[in-house]
Amino acid sequence: MDMPDWKEVLDETLQYAVRYLDGLPERPIGGTATLAELRAALDGPLPQGPQDPRAVIASLAAAADPGVVASASGRFFGFVVGGATPAALAADWLTSVWDQNAGLHVLGPSAAVVEQVAARWLAELLGLPAGISAGFVTGAQMANFTALAIALRDVLGRAGWDVARAGLWGAPPVRILAGRGRHGTIDRALRFLGAGTGTIVEVDMDEQGRMRPAALRAELDRDAGPAIVCAQLGNVNSGALDPVGEICDLARPRGAWVHVDGAFGLWAAASPRLRPLVAGVDRADSWATDAHKWLNVPYDSGLVFCAHPAAHRATMGTRAGYLVHGADDERDALDYGPEHSRRARGFAVYAAIRALGRDGIADLVDRCCALAARFADRLSAAGVEVLGEVVLNQVLVRFPGDDARTRSVIAGVQRDGTCWMSGTTWQGRAAMRISVSNWSTTVDDVDRSVAAILRCAGQA
Repeated sequence: MDMPDWKEVLDETLQYAVRYLDGLPERPIGGTATLAELRAALDGPLPQGPQDPRAVIASLAAAADPGVVASASGRFFGFVVGGATPAALAADWLTSVWDQNAGLHVLGPSAAVVEQVAARWLAELLGLPAGISAGFVTGAQMANFTALAIALRDVLGRAGWDVARAGLWGAPPVRILAGRGRHGTIDRALRFLGAGTGTIVEVDMDEQGRMRPAALRAELDRDAGPAIVCAQLGNVNSGALDPVGEICDLARPRGAWVHVDGAFGLWAAASPRLRPLVAGVDRADSWATDAHKWLNVPYDSGLVFCAHPAAHRATMGTRAGYLVHGADDERDALDYGPEHSRRARGFAVYAAIRALGRDGIADLVDRCCALAARFADRLSAAGVEVLGEVVLNQVLVRFPGDDARTRSVIAGVQRDGTCWMSGTTWQGRAAMRISVSNWSTTVDDVDRSVAAILRCAGQA
């Protein structure tokens, strides 16, 4: 294969990227091609020989574009998906150009230092203790996996069981106390770890989805054995935040590890206005969050933090004769996450924080919450039922009639293309779930989306 003309390939790719980004304000949000059309455009026999990189990229862009969901648009409100700020996106491009293997310091010294700095900035921004350890992972799923692996090793170690050597077979039982409204990544992490979902003790929640401290106290008092409490900051439907300070106060005297699943809700700590909602979060033992949600960096970017760095390294770290490990002051990222080799995710996080600053991140969080409240107010005024409080950036609504009508409105909105919302089931009833997580969303985006929702509701 001949050396490419990098400038020609990348210039043409840049032109497509800029056209795509410039077109987001008017682009239909959902994909416009059918599965059959995408397969016809993208499938084919295995290529036999080399092709011009420019032709490959031009063909890929043309064929894939109709199936690209405009999740970077200010009118994408599905799931909890952020966009990508300009600095974060540009840093992510450099990450691909530099192509560093961020597993070892020796393979990417700048990547290692950037992650140390970004982790320290994030701990300060999110109100977490100084000196905690951090791992850059794919998302909250692997952040929860990593944190629960550390927690299992710790609580079993205090019970006299070496899980690293002996595994979980025959180990003392560990109870995982988690709210009924927990995210499914907790259950999935326990399956991955071999602990199983049968270890979960469901703790009652209130009507908004917050864990009830009295119910947690009763469960903790029921058994004095090893326990891990999973608190949640940001119920995926209602946005509700568990009273994490009270949870820590109950768990600590009983020797239970407290893990905080704060995939998006932990970012409330970055806002002076919202910070009281997460009071006491610094007293937990581990935390999980996503940067590709409210920090608005490109996928994928999750973070796990631990208040016990030695336990973190002992659980995740590895040593081998062929590896060149860093000196004491050099950080090897493979000691803090499940991956051995990985992309240098820290560059985009670092750039996003530098570009926004503490004040800019607080403003981003506050604006998203204010826009979510605007959604609720405008839809409620039009006779749409808003389910529960609007605590952060999540809004649940239901349309007059039965579940089928609400689902029909959701499907109509997704077909319409003005905006995109996902559906859910909340307290046994179908609901539309609106998540405002994008830095670029404006008042006009909300109002335009509300008009589209009401138009589709009138047709359902």
